[in-house]
Amino acid sequence: MRLVLITPRLEISPLGTDDIPAFVAYRRVPEVARYQSWGADYSTADAEALVAAQPASGIPEPGGWVQLGLRAPAASGGPHLLVGDVAVGVDAEQPDSYELGVTLAPAHQGRGYAAEALSTVIDWLMSERGAHRIVMQGDARNTAVLALMGRLGLRHEGSIVEGDWFKGEWTTLERFALLRREWAAR
Repeated sequence: MRLVLITPRLEISPLGTDDIPAFVAYRRVPEVARYQSWGADYSTADAEALVAAQPASGIPEPGGWVQLGLRAPAASGGPHLLVGDVAVGVDAEQPDSYELGVTLAPAHQGRGYAAEALSTVIDWLMSERGAHRIVMQGDARNTAVLALMGRLGLRHEGSIVEGDWFKGEWTTLERFALLRREWAAR
């Protein structure tokens, strides 16, 4: 069974080989790569390896990740366009605990796609996967993603001040989380 989530504007499912050209294109944009774990030299071979490693069901095992493609209908009525992705990781140590990340192509930023996709993935993890805890973290300089986490209702848990040696410099991470009971109380 393949994981597919549908929102009013997006189809969300694991990245596939057809997504590779668009995926590589936006990962290579320096502004997109700036706060991410990859660099602007991200290659087609990197994307092929990532897609090949995706769990067949779309649901990773503890310690694993899946990259969910965010696809919007094309204006021309053609095939859906990859506008970004949501990474879903399953904590290897703690049961029912997940980490999320999000990336959007520059042309599709500022349209609410990230919030729409993340809220759908959070609801799916809580209601269908029995998540106890979902975490997200971001570079303190990435104010857009930090604001997004707050809008999604994640609680700021703290700052890891200059605790991450990242791309040649010490950076500060801001960590946010949402517990199942907090999600249910909304």
